[in-house]
Order: sequence, then C-alpha cells, then structure tokens
Amino acid sequence: MRPDINHGKQHSPSETREPSVLALMALVWTLADDRRADRLLALTGLDADTLRAGVGDPAILGAVLAFLADHEPDLIACAESIDSTPTALIAAKEALTA
Repeated sequence: MRPDINHGKQHSPSETREPSVLALMALVWTLADDRRADRLLALTGLDADTLRAGVGDPAILGAVLAFLADHEPDLIACAESIDSTPTALIAAKEALTA
C-alpha cells in the first residue's frame, strides 16, 4: 500500500492555479457576455484599451475579480464555468490586490 501524501483530500484545479491565471479565465468569462462586459467597464471605470493593455497588471486583474466578487450570482456562475470555486476567486483577488 502506498502512502497518500494528500491524506485522501482531492484538490480542485483552481487550488493549484496562479491567481493571475484564475483572473484571466474570469476575464474571458466576463467578456463572453456583452451585457456583463459593459457592466464591467461601467463599474470599474476601465475602457477596452486599458483592459487590453492591462491583462498582465495585477491591479487590473484584481479589479476584474473584485467586480465579480461584488455580484455573487456572477461570482458563482464564473467559478462553475471555469472549474473553480468562489473562494478560490476571492483568494486570487486578495493575492492580486495585496
């Protein structure tokens, strides 16, 4: 019998993803819906050019996750869609904005 180094606990893929990867996945999910994308731009004050230029910027990625965190239905739907959890997305937001 081999030892189980995880003690039987299965880790979801989102627990091993970098915060920036989760944020980029969340951004793609957000932009896939025109109404949600428009709301993101309106509520964050970002414009399309700033968003494109800032995809590697932790502050921009954190703003995307903060946008989702402020609307729980979207946070939950996004997490399910990208095979993550709302908790992982919030943790990624905190890591990116720390």
